Amino acid sequence: MSRRVTPTLLASVLLMAGLVGCSTDARKTESWQAPSEPPPAATPTPKVPAGTAPKGAFGVGVRQLKLNRDGRALPVTLWYPAAGNTGGAAKRSAAAATGRFPVVMFSHGLTGRPEDYATLLTRWAAAGFVVAAPTFPHTSRGSDGNILDVLNQPADVSYALTQVLALDGKAGDGLRGRLATDRVAAAGHSAGGVTTIGLFTASRDERLDAGVVFAGTAVGVGTAFAGATAPQLFVHGELDEVVDYAAGKAAYDKVPWPKALLSLPKGDHGRALLGDAATLRVVADTSVEFLRWSLYGDAEAKKRIPTDATRGDIATFDNHL
Repeated sequence: MSRRVTPTLLASVLLMAGLVGCSTDARKTESWQAPSEPPPAATPTPKVPAGTAPKGAFGVGVRQLKLNRDGRALPVTLWYPAAGNTGGAAKRSAAAATGRFPVVMFSHGLTGRPEDYATLLTRWAAAGFVVAAPTFPHTSRGSDGNILDVLNQPADVSYALTQVLALDGKAGDGLRGRLATDRVAAAGHSAGGVTTIGLFTASRDERLDAGVVFAGTAVGVGTAFAGATAPQLFVHGELDEVVDYAAGKAAYDKVPWPKALLSLPKGDHGRALLGDAATLRVVADTSVEFLRWSLYGDAEAKKRIPTDATRGDIATFDNHL
């Protein structure tokens, strides 16, 4: 599933200069605004069969995988449901909880790292998901910052997903027999949102059942959403100073599957999402219920999504799930 940058995409990817500084300490930059188009009709319900998500919270374990794809170093941080007490910080290499848990691949933004998103991602893990977050070789903090390399990141995620799923059958691994290998989502913020959209468009990974896009745009990866039905949740601040809200909305409008858009009227590119407690609770709770529905097939979780999304008048919710 490897896909390198092609000349036909180089011109369009130059527009991604607006993504420079998309980590939590981003400075204000010019943004690109995509044309808005009417939304297409949604297709039928997701392929994940009906089921029930765990009702209680888990403790959270954390560990590292050292991966390499054709010379591209891809260290992956894994947060996962752990046995023992709930709450508190994630415990390094803790024993995994009993059960089989869906997998969520998370992609960080430009100049970011997986640990920047730990507050959100540990909440996903505590709710019953294994979260795998690669550190990308050219867009992470401390790298050369080559924005063009974003177009190679969908293939990085697909490679990392293959390696993560293989842990389910690896003798002696702490996650052996703990992964629901047939229930997988992709998520990402900013440049990681571009990466995530690409996994459902130009670099479609058919193993993916759902997507969550934070402050993302389709520049460079297109909006030719393809493959089996995969529900999408978009989250975007209306005051985003890096990726214009209209650009994210334009990508959302092109999604042909069940979808929803959580809009934050006072939200910027990520600081409010990652740093404001009330906003983070709304985003975390909404995304958890979305993942419970789309990966566990939990119909009751789907019913709770609109309530969580509109709690406290922090966000508005366009719901086509």
